[in-house]
Amino acid sequence: MALATGPRPPPLLLPSKAINIPNPPSFDPHSRILISLKQCTHISQLKQIHALTLRSTSPYHPKTFFLYSQLLHFSSFLDFNYALQLFNQIQNPNSFMWNTLIRACANDVNNKDQAMRLYLEMLEQALVSPDKHTFPFVLKGCAYLFDVSEGIQVHAHALKHGFGSDVYVNNSLIHFYASCGFLDLAEKVFVKMPERSLVSWNVLLEGFVQFGKFNSALNLFREMRNSFDPDGYTLQSILTACAGLGAFSLGAWVHAYLLKKCDFNLSIDVFINNSLVDMYCKCGSLELAHQVFKRMPKRDLTSWNHMIRGFAMHGQAEAAIRCFDKMIRTERFRPNSITFTGVLSACNHKGMVSDGRLYFDMMVTDYKIKPALEHYGCLVDLLARAGFIDEALDLVSTMPMRPDAVIWRSLLDACSKKNSSVELSEELARQVVESEGDIGSGIYVLLSRVYASASRWDDVGSVRKLMTDKGVKKEPGCSSIEMDGVAHELFAGDTSHPQTKEIYQMLKVIDKKLESVGYSPDYSQAPMIDELNETKQHSLKLHSERLAIALGLLKLQPGMPIRIFKNLRVCNDCHEVTKLISRVFNVEIIVRDRARFHHFKDGFCSCSDYW
Repeated sequence: MALATGPRPPPLLLPSKAINIPNPPSFDPHSRILISLKQCTHISQLKQIHALTLRSTSPYHPKTFFLYSQLLHFSSFLDFNYALQLFNQIQNPNSFMWNTLIRACANDVNNKDQAMRLYLEMLEQALVSPDKHTFPFVLKGCAYLFDVSEGIQVHAHALKHGFGSDVYVNNSLIHFYASCGFLDLAEKVFVKMPERSLVSWNVLLEGFVQFGKFNSALNLFREMRNSFDPDGYTLQSILTACAGLGAFSLGAWVHAYLLKKCDFNLSIDVFINNSLVDMYCKCGSLELAHQVFKRMPKRDLTSWNHMIRGFAMHGQAEAAIRCFDKMIRTERFRPNSITFTGVLSACNHKGMVSDGRLYFDMMVTDYKIKPALEHYGCLVDLLARAGFIDEALDLVSTMPMRPDAVIWRSLLDACSKKNSSVELSEELARQVVESEGDIGSGIYVLLSRVYASASRWDDVGSVRKLMTDKGVKKEPGCSSIEMDGVAHELFAGDTSHPQTKEIYQMLKVIDKKLESVGYSPDYSQAPMIDELNETKQHSLKLHSERLAIALGLLKLQPGMPIRIFKNLRVCNDCHEVTKLISRVFNVEIIVRDRARFHHFKDGFCSCSDYW
């Protein structure tokens, strides 16, 4: 194999002089060469040391074999091709040498597939057996390549060679299975381990978080606390899980733990602080997120992206754009694709059409970033919701990639709100069906609203019958509210909560107070049939967020904000009701729906009724 060398460095003398190694008579050549190796920083130096080894040592000396193992070790970090050539010149390499080269493959993005090839070659030669260090390196390569079948074979080999109880091998198996999406197998390995290290817990935690199993991650974390104190990797995973669930109390506890119990260097770590910013943004506390961001001694591009996206999802478009301007002009960071997704999202949530067009063009023209589907999706949604449906359709027709169902749904949603033609809405619905195939209930609900707005009740009934025939059920609204660190889930019309009686009594109190301030229900997004208004109003009263608000009013201390997370978009009537409740009961209510955050206070919402 030809050697792959990098740019030639300045001329170097022989190692003993170039690295300034003393050469007393008591030092034998092997000792001097080992000292030189420890100071080696460039492949050209290592080649000189290799040449010196060939000239000054005997291949039959017992120390020479060890010396070559160290040469291989250091060359594996500097030049993989050179290490491979050196390895091929060694007669009967021992397990350390095999492991060194397999590890080099596993750590090199371009050679990860070689890890398994070398492992199989090691087995074929049968001169040495794999040890507890071999399997983690091979499994790392399999995990990166998502090579499930070969990874399972390696698992079988590890058991055959008696390493079924080894903590390092099992940690690697957990990582392999979790990386490949087999969380059940990862958990099975974890449960069977006779001994676990902190790494064992962290690897499984990371696997749960990576695939969105946030509740499983938090349950595992609580169990872990009986055996180990969390480290930085643990905290980062838990913060991500808290962000995904909106678990504000636990996220704040992690922050406090970090400040009180952890090393100062960890508390200022940029990755940990990025996770804190993201967690607070997604848990509804933009103010705390901004505090963490401002106090960070060092920020990277991810820090700025989290803050821009945080401002965007909370409807503070102007703040998001100011943050973007400071990032590129004062801090001199170059924005990436994720940055512009945040900026375009900010424009979308505020209906800033001109700014959206401007930043889309800036991304393409000034920063040469090729727009991805999510960038087009933001701009299409921005144009359509602002009433520029024809321009949005033109943009879709000129996109270099096929639009996905999300883009078609956003157009259909805009049509249902802007009273566009029924024919256009029907065509968009057909496009969603073709894009998704097995569609959910959302498309039927949107199409029924289009028919309802045109008073075509027979067609509304046909949509409901079609849903029944296809076995499609309307996705139930579900809202969660966290109290004392416990998340309470409530569904629309829920009667299963232990405090159902008190919740419904509070709903009656809310209804009376709303009537006293002149509340009139908005039936535009009520059930999909031409029901009597009394029936529709009863249905609206039982939407999941109203049940959660009632529970919050019952149980939370006065002055505490009510934080609610809903799986669907807030309907028009619930939005109006929540504004009134915030004024009548003098309470701040923060709602995260499928699209964004709404901050209700003193009868107003942060979205300015544009969502």
